[in-house]
Amino acid sequence: MSEATGDTAWDGLELVYPPLYEDVSEAVRIRLRAAPWWRALRWTARGACALALVIAALALLPPEPEPRTAALFAGLGLVAVLAAELIPVTTARSVFRAVRDQGEGRALLDEDGGRWITRDTDTVIRWPMLPRYVETPRLFVLLTARGASTGFAYLPKSGLAGPADADRLRALLDRHLTRV
Repeated sequence: MSEATGDTAWDGLELVYPPLYEDVSEAVRIRLRAAPWWRALRWTARGACALALVIAALALLPPEPEPRTAALFAGLGLVAVLAAELIPVTTARSVFRAVRDQGEGRALLDEDGGRWITRDTDTVIRWPMLPRYVETPRLFVLLTARGASTGFAYLPKSGLAGPADADRLRALLDRHLTRV
């Protein structure tokens, strides 16, 4: 990783940005959407809810309707969906608390990879660790390989020095990563 300090020439990009919940939340949602397990979990929760609602409806049929059983199964089905749908929110809040406590972030990017610096951390990640990325109107979200489905890094466009830097960053990412 080339250095961005001292007398060494550095031709990479630098982003400086405050921790914003909106950025973290969007990055977490993108990370989850890219993970096969997340799609499977959501469909499983919805399927469980549908099954629970069918059982609830059957419990209300004669000859002996059971409203308590129906209410229990309807409630369980809704809890399954609610629990699955709350995962992005709770994950984003948890990640944001950790990011917020570190204060302003800096990302230095060049042909080798990225260096993320906060008050207490200094992490270097080479491009092969984050081989994919997604671009949104406000972020570039870098993702680990499909099989890993765990890691991500985000780069807020608001942290760029100017609009032309978004094009430079996009070109750098396109040279080293796959856009998804």
